Amino acid sequence: MTDKEIYVTPEGLEKLKGDLEYLKTTKRKDIASRIASAKELGDLSENAEYSDAKEEQALVESKVLELEETLRNVTIIQKPKGSKTVVIGSHIVITDPAGKQQDFDVVGSNEADPAAGKISNESPLGKAFLGHKVGDEISVTVPKGAIVYTLKKVS
Repeated sequence: MTDKEIYVTPEGLEKLKGDLEYLKTTKRKDIASRIASAKELGDLSENAEYSDAKEEQALVESKVLELEETLRNVTIIQKPKGSKTVVIGSHIVITDPAGKQQDFDVVGSNEADPAAGKISNESPLGKAFLGHKVGDEISVTVPKGAIVYTLKKVS
């Protein structure tokens, strides 16, 4: 599959483990029950419930394999202590040219959620800030052109 490192916070790791546990226990049991019930209805060749359950089973098994692979390649993001430059795990405060302030946590791509202030280290914005320090002006190319942000805080 992949040997790519996957960066996650300790909280993200727990979520991945919880998702895997849910799929392996609860979801598998639910699907097995649906398949058993559908078999009781008779002719499987024209049984939509059976087909749906088998299709869902395949999706769940695929997701289980994907999560197991992810967990094998996970690197835990340690909160940087006293780092003066932006690294994965940093909390940053930036301002745009209009002076609007934004806060972000730089996380791995699996945990990225821009609406919640979590940007991926692989995103254009995340990549642009990596390695910079407070006071730096960073140009980020977006569809409308380049925007220059000022890095106000790194923690």
